[in-house]
Amino acid sequence: MYVFEQKAELNKFINQAKAEGKSIGFVPTMGALHAGHIALITEAVGQCDIVVASIFVNPIQFNNPDDLKKYPRTFESDRKMLEEADCDAVFYPSVEEMYPTKVVEKFNFGSLETVMEGAKRPGHFNGVAVVVKRLFDLVQPDFAFFGKKDFQQLAIIRALVKQMKSDIHIIGLDTVREKDGLAMSSRNTRLSKQERKTAVELSKALNFIKQNKNAFDPAHLESEAINMLKTNFSVEYIQIVDGNNLHPISDWNQTNYPVVCAAAFLGDVRLIDNLEL
Repeated sequence: MYVFEQKAELNKFINQAKAEGKSIGFVPTMGALHAGHIALITEAVGQCDIVVASIFVNPIQFNNPDDLKKYPRTFESDRKMLEEADCDAVFYPSVEEMYPTKVVEKFNFGSLETVMEGAKRPGHFNGVAVVVKRLFDLVQPDFAFFGKKDFQQLAIIRALVKQMKSDIHIIGLDTVREKDGLAMSSRNTRLSKQERKTAVELSKALNFIKQNKNAFDPAHLESEAINMLKTNFSVEYIQIVDGNNLHPISDWNQTNYPVVCAAAFLGDVRLIDNLEL
């Protein structure tokens, strides 16, 4: 597996693959890889001739400097996992390589970026869009693979590709979970042993909503789920939305694709999850 730290090196590799008519699959990550990331790599390997991953902790999508500082960085183990999963190349740039000059790009995703994560983390999705567009321009993928755990981010990426007028195929894969149901996340490594046991309550609350969907309206179930969590978590939101546009719903008849999304702090670790209902 090749490791490229410079854009020029990556560009040469991509141009060679394109000249040979090979299809390119891309999996952008911030590292601290787990089985969820590797599921994306495996899917890409099955669909594409060449698979490129990126590992870059993107500073401009963090609105909390402390969160950026604490984000786990585990490049050596990440590289080993990618190699074992048959990834062909990894792009591992420095901040200076990605952002040699001041970032000035501004994107407008309308209501997609004003709810849930967008409301709680101002500027977050602009930072995501900036780095993903730059990576797309560099890697020139035919297919790009993202996990549905970041459900709102996936919607933003799809909107970005439309704005780019690009023909990149965006593939969303189901959330990979631990045996007890906790959604896999790089941030899980920051949980204490006791917090890790408690963390599963988040997915249990979402499953409670799914199991009771036919008995109660969305607002009642949101309230019940928050009550289930408030002893151990500081809940930022539990929101049932139309999965097609992320608009909150008050009645099940408003969409044929309801999704519940959640964000909550357990100690100082912020966890997110969602469930298609």
